[in-house]
Amino acid sequence: MIRKFAIRPALAASGLLLATGLLASAVSGCDSDSRASASAVAQPAAPTPIDTVRVVSRRLDTTINLPGELQPYEEVRIFPRVSGFVQWIGVDRGSKVKKGQLLAVLSAPEIVAKKAAAQSSLFSAQNQRIAGEAKLAADDATWQRLKAAAVTPGVISEDELDTAEKTAQADRARVVALRNSAEAAAANLHAAEEMAGYLRIYAPFDGVVTRRNVHPGALVGPETGSSTEHSMLRIEEVAHLRLVVAVPEAYVAGIDPGASVNFTVPAFPSRVFTGAIARVAKSIDVSTRTMPVEADVWNPKLELSSGMFPQVAWPVHRPTPSLFVPQSSVARNADQAYLLRVRDGRLEQVNVTTGASVGNLTEVFGDVHAGDEVALHPTDDLHAGIQVQPQEKPLPM
Repeated sequence: MIRKFAIRPALAASGLLLATGLLASAVSGCDSDSRASASAVAQPAAPTPIDTVRVVSRRLDTTINLPGELQPYEEVRIFPRVSGFVQWIGVDRGSKVKKGQLLAVLSAPEIVAKKAAAQSSLFSAQNQRIAGEAKLAADDATWQRLKAAAVTPGVISEDELDTAEKTAQADRARVVALRNSAEAAAANLHAAEEMAGYLRIYAPFDGVVTRRNVHPGALVGPETGSSTEHSMLRIEEVAHLRLVVAVPEAYVAGIDPGASVNFTVPAFPSRVFTGAIARVAKSIDVSTRTMPVEADVWNPKLELSSGMFPQVAWPVHRPTPSLFVPQSSVARNADQAYLLRVRDGRLEQVNVTTGASVGNLTEVFGDVHAGDEVALHPTDDLHAGIQVQPQEKPLPM
């Protein structure tokens, strides 16, 4: 009995030791897991790999499509300078005319009568002048003879000599007045002839009649306006046209007078026509923020017509090199376009303004420099401040 009682305390002590070891092991395991978790939280996140490209500097040399308008090089609306009836008109819409060609004849009897009256007044004034000059010659000769005879004392009296001299002087004054009257009559006749000349209407330049608004028998007269409804004819020079292009403000710096521009028109969709930049307005239209620029277009076969709206391949140049990035590198939010630039392993947002596009590249203006490394494909997951691992790619062309 005593032996059996001695074994039980030993087993109890052994069990107590085992339990204590298990508890210590469990506590040690919990502490180890806690340290591992804390270590995992403290460890920094790995950098995000992104594709990047370099900002490049190059000269902009491209073309953009702009709408244009063909206008006649010269255009005139024909108005009569005097009132009258259309007696004859020799052209119609589409007629080709040469400078100085007779276009129409008006009838105005009162103008013809004024010319005849002016002609008669001139003849009368000239006859009076001739008579006055003849009388002056006779009276002056009489005075000269009396003057010569008065050298001999007692032959000619002083009164007779003075009378002859005064008569000659009066004749001279009358001749001057008659000559002035004749000149005035000649001027009146010239004016009447000018008025009569207005009854014949001539072409002011080579061109094409694009509108005719009157017919024989119509009463026409001078107008202060220039509406085609009141003009007799409209003539346009279409062998030489003006191509007018409204160039946006962003592209006016590189306009090169004399440079060629190509354009197409709907009437000839498969053909390309050419003009040469000739006139630059040097003034921006404040309502459209564009500058009108004109190119000369020669049209000897009259294939093109004024009023056409061509599509123009407008050359765009910059006076200085520009910075370019792929179009995919430009991100946009509600207010601004921007790039994500890599600096010291982190992203930063750089606001930019975009310009012209050349292939897959686009101009950017802002706080960027040639050689800057920017994200190739900005996404919503990329934002300023995150750490990245750039992987530079070749620039897409």
